Amino acid sequence: MAALMIQGCGSDVGKSVLVAGLCRLFANRGLTVRPFKPQNMSNNAAVTAADAEGRAGEIGRAQALQALACRTPPTVDMNPVLLKPQSDTGAQLIVRGRVEGVWQAAGYQDRKAALLDVVVDSFRRLQAEADLVIVEGAGSPAETNLRAGDIANMGFARAAEVPVVLVGDIDRGHVIAALVGAHAVLDEGDRAMIQGFLINKFRGDPALFNEGRAEIERRTGWADLGMAPWLIDARSLPAEDAVVLDRAVGTGAGRRVRIAVPMLSRIANFDDFDPLRHEAGVDFGFVPPGTALPGDADLIILPGTKATLADLAFLRTQGWDIDLAAHVRRGGRVLGVCGGYQMLGRTISDPDGVEGVARSAPGLGLLDVQTVLAGEKTLRQTSGRLAISDAAFAGYEIHIGQTGGPDTARPYARIEGRAHGATSADGRITGLYVHGLFDRVEARAAILADLGACSDGVDQTERVDRALDRIAAVLETHFDIPALSRIAGLT
Repeated sequence: MAALMIQGCGSDVGKSVLVAGLCRLFANRGLTVRPFKPQNMSNNAAVTAADAEGRAGEIGRAQALQALACRTPPTVDMNPVLLKPQSDTGAQLIVRGRVEGVWQAAGYQDRKAALLDVVVDSFRRLQAEADLVIVEGAGSPAETNLRAGDIANMGFARAAEVPVVLVGDIDRGHVIAALVGAHAVLDEGDRAMIQGFLINKFRGDPALFNEGRAEIERRTGWADLGMAPWLIDARSLPAEDAVVLDRAVGTGAGRRVRIAVPMLSRIANFDDFDPLRHEAGVDFGFVPPGTALPGDADLIILPGTKATLADLAFLRTQGWDIDLAAHVRRGGRVLGVCGGYQMLGRTISDPDGVEGVARSAPGLGLLDVQTVLAGEKTLRQTSGRLAISDAAFAGYEIHIGQTGGPDTARPYARIEGRAHGATSADGRITGLYVHGLFDRVEARAAILADLGACSDGVDQTERVDRALDRIAAVLETHFDIPALSRIAGLT
């Protein structure tokens, strides 16, 4: 069956967006398309539907977006190996949607080759159900120090015999050097897998880079398959890499309500807040380390994190606990999501050392609840209603730990008729475990109305779906789609 792998000259060159756009392009042509990423490293995860045994799994959110682009539900085979960083040297290993333990970076490099069979098997399963599988690489194949045992780029491409197209990011500069340099350092077998190159993120008159594209062709022998302009609609898609948060700041111009989210060191599932960034009535911004939480915020949201205790300590080193206390004294509101909800309580205990060493720590004390990090990870898609407004929401849970205490008697939400989350006695401090809370316009509008703002009335899924169609249309005119189809084996 047909397959094509999109690799890049580095991280954040736009591979995920281009794969999503190509998935939608070919799906719009009536093909059955599936996305695939052998190995991903991200704390932005999505939850798949439960399988026949009633077990849900987790994959990278980029693959969930690409599944949406294909108009198909996400499955664990779309991202069989997921690494979720918990520290500078260690990460939780997820294999086909389930936790396989915590691996240190050095040890993982030695053992990852053993996962190649799993990766190829998942790929073959997708091939069996699709006309076309579009594969996304990770990082760059030119990182030759990581080539031994590789399962993310050329190691996979050669094992599964999938042709490769290499993407260069011209917005970074040095794109000629990046592509020609990759050609120079790859060994002969890896180099032979690359059938052409694409340029991404060009601004201005494309004719100005015709000479540059011709030089890349001359120096590499690879086919020039097109150049994408700066894709404005990509801003409507959920970002996978936390690097984008540095650019995610509110303008404040003509906005009514200010919402701030501190950038925790292991922030997770930060696309929870994408719908707020699009609201004209909201001045939304991520607050970077070294910056005080804004004193005029109406709502501060503590986000999810891959390491609750470590990020609670990080929050305190930034002085954000002091800022939060002052915010609450001024009458401000606080919402905790997942790990942020756990931080708002009186204590967090980790008796089994789930996050490293067994320990406990005092929480922020803004909710009268306690959390114990123990038991099996909760993974499920979920829907319910906000307790006060009865507004509907749909999202997912992905966490370890159970939270209980007096403030849970005032739940923030109800899921399948059961109480969920907690609310302080004065109603200004709330928390819950649901990601995707703002995606449905009904819940988002109710939350914003409580703050004094009106919603734009657009469901996030609808916004993303329209953006995918527009991106696909741009790629149709800027990429050599017939050549890409031939390379993939469609013609």
